[in-house]
Amino acid sequence: MSATTPAQHSDQPGRIMSGEMAEQPAVLRRILDEGAPRIREIAEHIAARNPRFVLLTARGTSDNAALYAKYLIEVLLGKPCGLTSMSTTTAYGAEQDLTDVLVITVSQSGGSPDLVASTEAAREAGAITLAVTNNPDSPLAAVSEFHIDVLAGPENALPATKTYTAELLALYLFVEGLRGGDGAAAKVLPELAQQILDRKDEVKQLAGRYRFAERMVITSRGYGYPTAKEAALKLMETSYIPALSYSGADLLHGPLAMVDNISPVIAIVTDGKGGQALQPVLERLRGRGADLVVIGPQAEVDRASAGFALPTEGVAEEVQPILEILPLQLLAYEVTIARGQDPDAPRALAKVTETR
Repeated sequence: MSATTPAQHSDQPGRIMSGEMAEQPAVLRRILDEGAPRIREIAEHIAARNPRFVLLTARGTSDNAALYAKYLIEVLLGKPCGLTSMSTTTAYGAEQDLTDVLVITVSQSGGSPDLVASTEAAREAGAITLAVTNNPDSPLAAVSEFHIDVLAGPENALPATKTYTAELLALYLFVEGLRGGDGAAAKVLPELAQQILDRKDEVKQLAGRYRFAERMVITSRGYGYPTAKEAALKLMETSYIPALSYSGADLLHGPLAMVDNISPVIAIVTDGKGGQALQPVLERLRGRGADLVVIGPQAEVDRASAGFALPTEGVAEEVQPILEILPLQLLAYEVTIARGQDPDAPRALAKVTETR
């Protein structure tokens, strides 16, 4: 992430990030109550045009939300879906035929020049363009044919928290709308999110394991993989601890060699097919004596060195990432505070990152 101007530190370190994390149940409820009808309407308009395939464009935290959408689109819709390389347009000037292709650009601010330029180019190339932002008055919203407001409200801490979960829910409801679903699986999320955030003391205890960590490895599979990437980003940008995120399958293709009994490994075990696919990886990690911490079902936590049990019984696998990230946001916050740093204003970063 490149920077524009440094942020100002708050009087009480972490006060802003803590407050915005606490808002997430209300934000999720707002999307379900107020945003869902508009999201469904947009989805119906786009579904009627029957796009051939889907391309997703994003940076940073929103890139992890886009990766989540990629899983939704490929698994639930059965449509080919890819993540774009914006520099092919902005740096190389490549021209593509995007007739009848749906291009979804995800951005909290909607202000990054490369996102705006690539979306504008996609529309000129024949694409159906959809912006998903927290700013309906942004340049990105202006150049896109359709826009979804994630309704998260102003976010002032540099680490994105409530905008990330808001993007996930908005994207889930949109994909549900494309296939004619009602998104009913998401109705349990506000209450469960509140239950998780109310257990912050558990996370604070867990943070003690990482105060002096020099490196972390975070892994998952399936719908949990975007959570692993987002958790790593949050830890790196707040606590400055190098956090390496891997698909469980990729971890076995070489990086497993760096795992020992000193560097902690966090595994996000989704309750469903993704968690099942991760089981061979967990066995290998246990076999190497890894300090394995699990975020997932109680039965998986019981088999690890430590962890945080998620209330996911009966919750559809495709919406579990909205819950999985919450204890990991809290973990990044608590580790940063324990290391004497301010998570509201990480060094060298700005809220709107102007890449080109």
